[in-house]
Amino acid sequence: MAIAQVFEIWWQQQTWQELTGFITGLLCVYLAAKNVIWNWPLAIISVVTYAFIFFDKHLFADAGLQLYFLAMNIYGWYHWSKKSPLENLAPVVRITNRQILLSVTGVAVVTFFLGSVLKYTTASYPYLDSFCAACSVVAQLLLARKVLENWLIWIFVNTIYVGIYIAKDLHLTAIMYAVYIPIVVLGYIEWKKELK
Repeated sequence: MAIAQVFEIWWQQQTWQELTGFITGLLCVYLAAKNVIWNWPLAIISVVTYAFIFFDKHLFADAGLQLYFLAMNIYGWYHWSKKSPLENLAPVVRITNRQILLSVTGVAVVTFFLGSVLKYTTASYPYLDSFCAACSVVAQLLLARKVLENWLIWIFVNTIYVGIYIAKDLHLTAIMYAVYIPIVVLGYIEWKKELK
């Protein structure tokens, strides 16, 4: 079978929902990396779309996570729009020791409790899904607060997500998360320059 035919068959298996989430997801992460406030409305479209997709694939922690992302995207849009007289956007800041402690503790507690609940459902990968969801909660909060180190968490968790989405036959989403990784690295570099 020719490569073109394989691609055509694969393309026909993609849904408009996943394509919508894919396009808006890539655009919102790229715009966030470039410190452009319009990442937030695109993020809202992406997370609403993915809430339905993940629920359908029995990734319940990820589906619930999208609802959290929805709230955080609204908050992030608001927070980023708060300007000082000398700046166009809220400034980039470094993570504090207290934020690190709270983040690590929160991820551990949420992973254990959420995974313990989800293992009694039809959830796929209850603990791994819960761990990734907990890391994403922390990273999204730090992104909304313009904390530089959010990008490091995203690099880590997106790498894990690529494997999960391949295993769940969400190939377009796996590609999106793989593409997120270099964009997130760019975000870290760009934000670090702004911090200086």
